[in-house]
Amino acid sequence: MTNRKEEIIEAVLSLAAEKGLGTISMQQIADKVGITKASLYNHFSSKEELVNEMYEVLRTASKKTADVGEIDYDKLAEGRSLKEILTDSVTSYKRMVNDQKMYFFYKIIMSERSINSVAAEIMVKETKKMINATKTLFYALQVKGIADFKDVDVAAFSFAMAVHAIIDYEFDMHFAGQEAEEEKLQDYIDEFCRIYDVKKKGKE
Repeated sequence: MTNRKEEIIEAVLSLAAEKGLGTISMQQIADKVGITKASLYNHFSSKEELVNEMYEVLRTASKKTADVGEIDYDKLAEGRSLKEILTDSVTSYKRMVNDQKMYFFYKIIMSERSINSVAAEIMVKETKKMINATKTLFYALQVKGIADFKDVDVAAFSFAMAVHAIIDYEFDMHFAGQEAEEEKLQDYIDEFCRIYDVKKKGKE
């Protein structure tokens, strides 16, 4: 990404904090950066494209900052329980979304998703990425004999959506100035493992 694109993204974040994402115009963005509107269109063909690229750029940067890498599925089962694997996966995801700029971006997107179709599309895209990543993990857990799912796709979807909802709840509590009930997420993971952990099933 060029320095100019970085400047544009920073300008959009700043303007969105002041005015809301849906109300800012390409002219306002250009003015904030100190370039012409025509020059801005050389980088992005529309505000929708700009916001979508912001999401991809910030998400990639937050993954790098949070040190969220690809899972080594060959080493997945080496001395680790289902609870440890799921807790580590969820903790990594939380580190990513809590990265300062990503967190601020999500805060804006979440506040506007019911009135701004671009914001809603980004939330759908993020949710689908989370569901697909969970499906890949769960198929590996099934193959490795760590978990026993009657339907892997349904289990992955329900886990991803539950985690997503609990993280949203923590966001809302934070925005409301209340202390987040962080134990809720671990409680959910514990209950999920009670149902699907092969080792726990074997003891019942």
